Parts: sequence; structure tokens; C-alpha cells
Amino acid sequence: MDTSTYKAIAFRRDGKVLHAILNRPETLNAFDEAMDRDIARLFGDFAADTQSTVMVLTGAGRAFSAGGDVEQMQRVIDNPSEFLEGIARAKQIIFSLLDCPKPVIAKVNGHAMGLGATVALFCDLIFAADHAKIGDPHVKVGFVAGDGGAVIWPQLIGYARAKEYLLTGEPLTGAEAARIGLINRAVPAAELDAVVDEMAARLANGAARAIQWTKQSINISLRHVAQQVLDASMALEALSNLTKDHQEAVHAFREKRAPRFTGE
Repeated sequence: MDTSTYKAIAFRRDGKVLHAILNRPETLNAFDEAMDRDIARLFGDFAADTQSTVMVLTGAGRAFSAGGDVEQMQRVIDNPSEFLEGIARAKQIIFSLLDCPKPVIAKVNGHAMGLGATVALFCDLIFAADHAKIGDPHVKVGFVAGDGGAVIWPQLIGYARAKEYLLTGEPLTGAEAARIGLINRAVPAAELDAVVDEMAARLANGAARAIQWTKQSINISLRHVAQQVLDASMALEALSNLTKDHQEAVHAFREKRAPRFTGE
């Protein structure tokens, strides 16, 4: 695996454990095009990497990932064809993560929002700092939660709770997310590295084929759900990219004010 070709992800190795660090801390690791392209190939590259059997995915600085980059949002409003091109990458992110036979642990060191939350929640194990915020605020920027949120949240916490969080965009703390089963565990921030390292080492020293084939077996039904939902939800998100409400939300974010939605 040639890690030197990545622009927005940094790497380090600890024996058989590959640490992948989302590396745009100045933007709270928001997804611009470079990050999007890196993540889209990350899990396929990891699957083929002969030096590692476990990945720990985390963020540099204060956040795991703040989700969408507001400047990128404006670019795809101005040029909707860029959004359509991004749909293929979004699907590649989800399906390459589901299809990767090796376990991926999300170490949610800070806020994981929008697509950042989606990527974290599709990982095989999710450990978070108890203060971290996890949420999918697509609707707060006039967007459909189409890039995977509508798939994974109902599978983890049921439809009623998923609708509450996806229709309002309200986040949870890591502690709250663990309590309702959205993630595996929340711990004090000072303990997060040690807890994740212990689990990563346990998996790395386990029976690799048995672990990988068990993951693949579990993911069969989740992959079917993703296949049924993702095309439609992403098409609806593409439509929401054209709405006045979405443009108003981007303007409001830039002007540091609350958006004034009209339903258009």
C-alpha cells in the first residue's frame, strides 16, 4: 500500500495495525474533494495491503470529521455536475468499507458529523471519547441525509430513534451514543487511545481468516440494505442540492447566522 500518494490522510503503522488519520485539522477534517477521493480508495487499498490486518481510522486535531466542507458545498451548487460525480465516490466509500474483509475500528476522538459520522458508523467497531458529538445534520443545511445516514442509523438504533436524529439533525454525545447502541463504547478522552489500541491488538493477534470471514458474513445483510437504499437516497440528495433552502443554508453558514428556510 503506497501511502505516499494520499493527500488528505496521514498514516502510521504499529505492527499489523495501520492507523489512518484524516488530516485536515484546520477544517476539522471536513470533506473536500481531496479527502473524498482519498477515502474512496482507502479501504480497497487497505484490503490489499499485505502488511496490516486491522485499521484504526481517526482524525487529526480536535475532530474526527466535521463532514461536508462549506466551500465544497458552494462549488457543487454552482456546478451540479460535480455533485453527480461525487455520488460514485460516495457509493465507493460505503461499499468498499462493507466489502473490505479486514476489521476497521473508528476512533472518534472528537466531533463526527454528516459524512464523517456515516464513515465512522459504517466501521466495524466504533469507540468514542465521551465528549465527542456524533450527528447527521444534513437537514440543517437543506440536504437529504443521502450519503449513507439513511442506511446505517436505522440499522444501529431502529427506525424511530433514527428518524428523530436524522429529521432534526441533532447530535448526541459519545456517551449518549453508546447508551442507545449507536456506537460500541464511549470512554474519557484520556483513555481512548489505550482502549482502541488494546482492541486493535486483540484483533491483529486473532485468527485473521475467521475474523475476516465473520465480518463478511455479518455484512451480507447490511450490504443488501445499502444496495436497496443508497441509489435512491443519493438521488434525492442530488435534488436537494438544487433547492433554495440549501443555498440559503450555505449563505447563512458563511454569514454566521441562522438560516431562513422557505421550503423551496
